Amino acid sequence: MIPVRGFEDQRVAVFGLARSGLASARALRAGGAVVVAWDENPEARAAAAAEGFELTDLRTADWSSLVSLVLSPGVPLTHPEPHWTVKLAKAAGVEIIGDIELFARAINAAPIHKRPKVVAITGTNGKSTTTALLGHMLTAAGRDARIGGNIGLGVLGLEDMHGGAVYVFELSSYQLDLTFSLKPDVAILLNITPDHLDRHGGMEGYVAAKRRVLLNQGVGDTAVIGVDDAACQQICTEITAANRRTTWPISARKAMGRGVYALQGVLYDATGDRVIEVADLLRARSLPGRHNWQNAAAAYAAARALGLSVEDAATGLVTFPGLVHRMETVGEIETVRFVNDSKATNADAARQAMSSYPRFYWIAGGRAKAGGIEPLEDLFPRIAKAYLVGEAAEDFAKTLDGKAPYRLTDTIEAAVAAAFADARASGEPAIVLLSPACASFDQFPDFEVRGEAFRSAVHGLLQRPLKGATG
Repeated sequence: MIPVRGFEDQRVAVFGLARSGLASARALRAGGAVVVAWDENPEARAAAAAEGFELTDLRTADWSSLVSLVLSPGVPLTHPEPHWTVKLAKAAGVEIIGDIELFARAINAAPIHKRPKVVAITGTNGKSTTTALLGHMLTAAGRDARIGGNIGLGVLGLEDMHGGAVYVFELSSYQLDLTFSLKPDVAILLNITPDHLDRHGGMEGYVAAKRRVLLNQGVGDTAVIGVDDAACQQICTEITAANRRTTWPISARKAMGRGVYALQGVLYDATGDRVIEVADLLRARSLPGRHNWQNAAAAYAAARALGLSVEDAATGLVTFPGLVHRMETVGEIETVRFVNDSKATNADAARQAMSSYPRFYWIAGGRAKAGGIEPLEDLFPRIAKAYLVGEAAEDFAKTLDGKAPYRLTDTIEAAVAAAFADARASGEPAIVLLSPACASFDQFPDFEVRGEAFRSAVHGLLQRPLKGATG
């Protein structure tokens, strides 16, 4: 745990007692704060009470006695409407922050010799893979790397800091909206495409939230920015012109005079006096496809900025084991391979996996994002058959009608069974791909639980006799 000081004997409200909220409460208490905790979920309240936290319904609390509200990133801050806790805090003049801001204050308050390096990674797609990949590269090279944020542990639940550590954080736009003083040694902005627009009031608000990862950087810091989309390209141009930090553009589409780029599966370093061929990414089995080449370019650039040699960085790239729930093979039965891409919570993320296979049996659906799956229409010819689940099933069926065969299956378990039966009957090697293009919140608390449901359904097939099998 990382104790958060600066709130000694002061009352701090924590709303939302899931992973990051409970970690925040523990860290504040360890630093001497009086934590006032609340969650609308009785089970979450019970878990906090079992650890001795004071539970107070913030609807009836004395807000004049509170100095801060630590808000769960899943709670609306501004759109579509501020949460009731936000309204009460603002009315009382109480600051509203998140767990990443608490971490930033802990770092800023630490003696210089004890401050670790911090890498903050954001973008619409690829955040988790890039975070896990960079963590693997650093660990493989003997560095003390701790991974957290929107992946793995809440940041304040990680081991306490020391000067030789490197914290590698995946940050969502929701987390960044609640962060004000984080100054990452390396900031990575991978890409920006429309997502979560309802929570940010439109594209302008979403871009502004993502851009906050660069907010406090200065001389000596490094910004790694993808330039394969218009929004990030503009940001890269603007901050390069400001000349306050080292800026490394990255691309998986084009060679550049300066930066890191991947072409036809080969990663090149053009940050020095000459272009260096770093690695053949086609050897990295866990990084298939152009989208993963961008992730590899970003992780490599960050690793080099943190002092890794070209050789150590390249070794880390090709030995990366892959990320759970992101194009993860969870089983093979006969000639059918099952791929878990539950992390694909929007159409653009699903495109990454769908583009990697020439033909596949597709499990999709959940709670749809704006635009649904219409942006994927150019990939519909690759769909052998679609199995549609959750709230979006009927709308997705209308989009696919006449363009790809489909079946309404309601649940992940039913979809896996139906897809396997059809794939096996084809008599050819096949891919069954869970890449939902949707949020999970209609049937599951998060994409991880959804991915585990897919894994369990596949393993259930492995454990029962297969009709027609011999042996």
